Order: sequence, then C-alpha cells, then structure tokens
Amino acid sequence: MSKTLDENQIATIQAYDEEKRLSYLLKEVTSERKIWILTDEHGCVMLNNDDEDCVPVWPNAEFAQAWATGEWKDCKTESISLAKWQSRWTSGLMDDDLAIVVFPNLDDEGLIMFPDEFDMALQKQAKKNR
Repeated sequence: MSKTLDENQIATIQAYDEEKRLSYLLKEVTSERKIWILTDEHGCVMLNNDDEDCVPVWPNAEFAQAWATGEWKDCKTESISLAKWQSRWTSGLMDDDLAIVVFPNLDDEGLIMFPDEFDMALQKQAKKNR
C-alpha cells in the first residue's frame, strides 16, 4: 500500500541532492513496484539538455504532479509497473537513443542515466530489499 506524503515531506525530499534523490527513487520504485512519468496529448514528457533527450521519472505521483507547472501544467501523472518498465521501457528507450533524468527537482536538476544503467541500479536495489 503506497503512503501519502504531506507537503513538508515532499519539500524535504525535493531538496535532497541528485544522488540522494536517486537513492530515494530506487527504494520507492522497488518497494512500490511502479515508476511515475508525466504524459500529455503527445505522449510521454521529454526533456532536452545539450547532449541527451531524456524521459523524466519520479518515485511517486505527488513528486511528478508537483513538477508539472508552467508549460507542463496540463500533464497527467501515469504509473508504469516495474515489470513493464524493465521488460519494455528499458529496451525501448535504448532503441530510441533516449536517456532518463532521475527524479528532477523543481529546478529541473536530476541525474541523467542511460536506460541500461538505470535498470542495473533498480536490480541492485531490489536485491538489497530482499
């Protein structure tokens, strides 16, 4: 059963540095067995930096929704089961030459990882959870 976070908890976790947000996301995703993205009428929200086109991911709906402001305010949160992510999204993102931006904060800061690298981190965390 997923827990609901209050505004103080959300603000505290969003203030974590990139590594700590990654760690939080890995624990939440492997525990809750789902990962969260944002979608709009064109599909999955994408971010671009100088080098990569990226799909942003969050550990739960509250963080994804809190991020969806400004030009993203009409986006909807969508959960993807961890099994579906690992069976379809990892290879699909790799085939499309896309990266993942892990749990971007409100300043759009987040670690950029390749899909296979992210999948290995999820698998490593899952083993720790056992």
